Amino acid sequence: MQLDRITVNPERMGGLPCIRDLRVTVATVLGQLAAGRTRDEVLADYPYLEPEDITAALEFGAARVNERELPAAHLA
Repeated sequence: MQLDRITVNPERMGGLPCIRDLRVTVATVLGQLAAGRTRDEVLADYPYLEPEDITAALEFGAARVNERELPAAHLA
């Protein structure tokens, strides 16, 4: 996984996960892809992104979907 390309900085974009500390959020990239844009179109829209950034965004999204919060056990 290339999660080293994903940064979270409370002072950038409200602390949302971003691509390489740029002002492009993971959600922006995923939203573009979900809307049917191709990788090449996303790269054309954001010329400072690299192909590996898109892969990292997809990997980050997949990892987040697999996260689970388990309820705390109630001790009597």
